[in-house]
Amino acid sequence: MAIEKGDFIKINYTGKFNEGQIFDTTDEQLAKDNGIYNPRGVYGGDVVIVGSGHTIKGLDEDFVGKDVGYNGTVTIAPEMAFGPHNPALVQTVSVTKLKEQLGDQRPYPGMPVELDGRRGVISQVIGRRIRVDLNHALAGKEVEYEYTIVEKIEDKVAKAQGLLSLYTGMPEIEIEVTDDLIRIYTPIELGFNQRWLVSKLTIAGELIDKLGVPNLEYVEKHPYVPETAEVPEATEAPAEDEEAEATEE
Repeated sequence: MAIEKGDFIKINYTGKFNEGQIFDTTDEQLAKDNGIYNPRGVYGGDVVIVGSGHTIKGLDEDFVGKDVGYNGTVTIAPEMAFGPHNPALVQTVSVTKLKEQLGDQRPYPGMPVELDGRRGVISQVIGRRIRVDLNHALAGKEVEYEYTIVEKIEDKVAKAQGLLSLYTGMPEIEIEVTDDLIRIYTPIELGFNQRWLVSKLTIAGELIDKLGVPNLEYVEKHPYVPETAEVPEATEAPAEDEEAEATEE
């Protein structure tokens, strides 16, 4: 059966630009061989919901009508990929504005920086003036994707796990799904994951909508840590630490 919008599918892909330079892939070894390996990334395939914007528009639209097992290549224009290069997003600032970020380093073209809360790269250094490009690194570029549709996912738990992995970069999170409730046991380390903190409401909304289950709850899971055999000796609290003394009492 052909892939339609709203389907959960697992894909393997490799993205290229400039006639073959690889910028993204689900193949771990290929990522290492091309110097783009991310130790925090999840390799082996991504789960996406077709038509939900989980990948660039040109690739997302190309999935529709294909069958499971399809393997092919699509060339995507900038407008359907990472957008055209916007000159308004290139700003010139004094080196003083970036002094805290630069520290003892000398600015150079290609150096990643942050300007007014947005990530960019230095495109030019002119004396004590720096030109910062806040466009996506691939803005204005035609890209090519070779991809395979590995499977169409029907199991609700697998759907939820795949979507969570896409957003959090964690491959296995414990999940229970009934007709009335999606229960996600979130490991404690997710509390320090900035991407999770800004995405958890979006994830909940997508899962409730796409799985057709009316309720979702997150349960923070804390592992049991056994007491050690030796208990370290208590140190005397500083005299001025009134709060600590009150707690001991």
